[in-house]
Parts: sequence; structure tokens; C-alpha cells
Amino acid sequence: MVSPPSTPDHQRVISRLLVILDDAATPGLEPLPGVGVRAGEGCLYIPDLVVVPEKACGSGPLVASDVLLAVEVAGPHARLLDGTSKVLAYAAAGIPLYWRVEPDEGPTLYVYELDDDSYKGPVAYEAGTTVSLSAPYPVSFDPAVLTGPRRAKP
Repeated sequence: MVSPPSTPDHQRVISRLLVILDDAATPGLEPLPGVGVRAGEGCLYIPDLVVVPEKACGSGPLVASDVLLAVEVAGPHARLLDGTSKVLAYAAAGIPLYWRVEPDEGPTLYVYELDDDSYKGPVAYEAGTTVSLSAPYPVSFDPAVLTGPRRAKP
């Protein structure tokens, strides 16, 4: 299934989240945007962002067992897939964490954690609150920074 090209707003969220994840990354782990992930026989997904061990990076698609976190930023054309079929596919592939960002909800970050063969949750973090997560490594941010005008750097 192919989606239409991303909008600038969609790419803004991805870019800002990539910077947040990259700044917080622990040695040996790397966040990457838009790479292929094999999530089963004949299934190739392209999450908006992933976090993987650096040693998993190569010239071909990643395998799902290397992905510690998959992130999708919901858009008008993929909202149903991101909230339903991708949740099931990523869980079945054993990806331990799945984040879904809903820009039109403030934005809101939905965090899913793998529990056996399905995700529990999600836990929703709305704009204006600080998200403090420990996996795939410690990271804290307010989802509000993912959209809207760019903020001045200190």
C-alpha cells in the first residue's frame, strides 16, 4: 500500500522528533527516519522513525527484531492504518515499542508497549505535559514542541 507524499506539517513532526530522539540516544543506538522494516514474510513497512542498534544499520531493509521503537506520525491518508493494522503488524513482528503521534490532537503522543504478542495501552500524552520515558532510552519532552512555530534555542 502506497500513501501520498507527506505534507510539510507531517515532516516537521518527524524532523523535530528525530532531533529529540537523537539528542537523547545512548551510545550504540540510532534513530533513523523512513527506513524499510521487514515485519514478516513478504511484509515491508516504512515507519516514519525507528530506533535501532547501530550495528543493525546496513544497505538493506532492517529486520523487525532489530527495531526497538517504531514511530508513525498520523496523517489524513494513513490514520486508520497507523492506529489499527500497523499496531497489529508491529506487535506480531515483536517490535517492543510503538509510538503514534496525532498532530491534529494538540499533538498527542500514544505509547504502546509490547506485552507478550500484543501491545498494552496505549498511554496518551497530550501537549502541555512532559513525557518522560525510559525506553528505548531515557527521553523527556512536551509533545507540543512537535508542531507549531519553531522555538528559539537558548
